[in-house]
Amino acid sequence: MKVIYHIDESEKWNMVLDNVTNMLNYGAENNTAFEIEIVANGIAVTGLFRQEAKEANRYARMEELHTKKVIFAVCNNALKKFAAQNTVLCPFATVVPAGVVELAKKQEEGYSYIKP
Repeated sequence: MKVIYHIDESEKWNMVLDNVTNMLNYGAENNTAFEIEIVANGIAVTGLFRQEAKEANRYARMEELHTKKVIFAVCNNALKKFAAQNTVLCPFATVVPAGVVELAKKQEEGYSYIKP
């Protein structure tokens, strides 16, 4: 099953990570494979800034999810808006040209859309 999570509010990062963890746990218990991508746009891109993720005690959780093949996609338009350089991102984050385009593209490819 292919799933795309959309986050655009910083305060929802823990909820998104919990949802993804719960989904992967369900998959492990029920022999169900998931392809999961989390797309961050708007202010939520700052949650993938390395320092912010570490200070919020989310970095290790994100890194662990990445080892389970969860993709963390960051909207380049939002990065530009916040004048951020890619070097401040978590090393496992992938920059996409536009978050909304990534969401539409993945839905067209059959991904289920979830926005906590």
